[in-house]
Amino acid sequence: MKLVIAGASCLIGLENMNEVELLRDLYQQVFATPEVAEEVGDSLPNWVQLRSSSNKLLIDDLTTKLEIGEATSIALALDIPQSILIIDEKKGRRTATELGIEITGTFGILKNGIDLDLIKEPNTLIERLENSGFRISETLRSELVDRIH
Repeated sequence: MKLVIAGASCLIGLENMNEVELLRDLYQQVFATPEVAEEVGDSLPNWVQLRSSSNKLLIDDLTTKLEIGEATSIALALDIPQSILIIDEKKGRRTATELGIEITGTFGILKNGIDLDLIKEPNTLIERLENSGFRISETLRSELVDRIH
């Protein structure tokens, strides 16, 4: 099991789908930055550990092209070796990859949950995902349907 740094979109999306416990089931420890916690608000689970990056120069640099939550999460991922960053936004994913950070997204978390039979009511997963505000391409929809059935 690895450590993960969760971005706001993942935490909010999973909470809206009633699947946020999936993160705790899949990973040893789940971290978020205070900036992400602020974005998530009251729905942040109490088992998510808050941690800040000490690399303020990198955060300042990253915030010129990314939102503060993404920037602080990327900086924290660089502070914690062997961690996985859960990030959904394209610019943030590209930046994290360029910096050598292992990434996944909300879809990756859901796929792992399906594969390990950890998803509550998998047959309603796509509907719950769409209702939580995620746009799903036909390719991803097909991939999820194939995994569920």
